[in-house]
Amino acid sequence: MVSLIINGTAHDFDVEPDTPLLWAIREQAGLTGTKYGCGVGQCGACTVHVDGAAVRSCTLPVSAVEPGQKIVTIEGLSPDGSHPVQKAWVALDVPQCGYCQSGQIMAAVALLQDNPRPSDEDINAGMANICRCGTYNRIRAAIRLVAEGGETSRG
Repeated sequence: MVSLIINGTAHDFDVEPDTPLLWAIREQAGLTGTKYGCGVGQCGACTVHVDGAAVRSCTLPVSAVEPGQKIVTIEGLSPDGSHPVQKAWVALDVPQCGYCQSGQIMAAVALLQDNPRPSDEDINAGMANICRCGTYNRIRAAIRLVAEGGETSRG
């Protein structure tokens, strides 16, 4: 039995300790916004926050989550899409296929929490998620929009 706090709600799951957090989130909690991409922690589609830090949930076993640590998924970021990063994504039409975007948004939120005014170099270094559609320029623009405080002026 594993106890996790996901999006502010306590959950008890009957899973093996080496079960990746991704599968506990998707299959046990039913929160499917966190995506499976590569399964080896490279692409970032599975990015969630654990106590505010962006982590790749496909390689993090549930047993590595300490009791009391808070997990936030894309569903917990904002129930209605009103988070500034989500609003900037919409304002700048960032996604194409959209598959990687929940992980991209979670990575961007963590980046902006650590560095509220990132340079393009900071964004390039901090956003290691892969987008097969290649929307990197729009991702960078959306992050800059939030950093400049203009996410609502276009939404």
